[in-house]
Amino acid sequence: METKQPTRPRRGRPPKHREDLINTRELLLRGGLEVLTEKGFTGTGIDEILGQVGVPKGSFYHYFKSKEAFGLDLIDHYGRFFAHKLDQHLLNTELSPLSRLHAFVDDAAAGMARFEYRRGCLIGNLGQEMGSLPESFRDRLRATFEDWQDRFARCLEEAKKAGELSEKVDTKRTAEFFWIGWEGAVLRAKLDQSDTALNVFAESFFASLPTQ
Repeated sequence: METKQPTRPRRGRPPKHREDLINTRELLLRGGLEVLTEKGFTGTGIDEILGQVGVPKGSFYHYFKSKEAFGLDLIDHYGRFFAHKLDQHLLNTELSPLSRLHAFVDDAAAGMARFEYRRGCLIGNLGQEMGSLPESFRDRLRATFEDWQDRFARCLEEAKKAGELSEKVDTKRTAEFFWIGWEGAVLRAKLDQSDTALNVFAESFFASLPTQ
């Protein structure tokens, strides 16, 4: 009796089951985040991402019609991921509002150290590359920063209500200042492979907040 050999899936074909479709797309996005947070968008080719996750090129173009489309989806994916990370800290009512901000900073610094300062913030990285990126990225990046700033500003408003901050504090402006400075500190931390810049900025930021 002849033994029937198992049929191998044809290369380049997307998985048939919905669960596999979702998993493959997520795999590509996660692989893209890992590579792009280290090397940037313009310096990374599709083949490098595919090699990272072991997905054939045909499958990539089933989910994303171009590298630009992939980049836009990455911005959304990372924005949601980081917003969730922010909410874990900024909505934690077991801590006072300013303690929540400190907790976020400490956690973010620990995350950079865990990857030996090779990875930064995807949104910040792409913002620095904007001169060589598709123009479609600009509004998406700006909207992501504004979302993070809004979450930070709401926590600062809670700090005002709790008496931790002066009523005179412009929370929206202060949140904007934080993210401008924090992204610069993340860039310097990658350069120096050290948390010094993160600590210098965080200490200066919190010390500058008026309590009366």
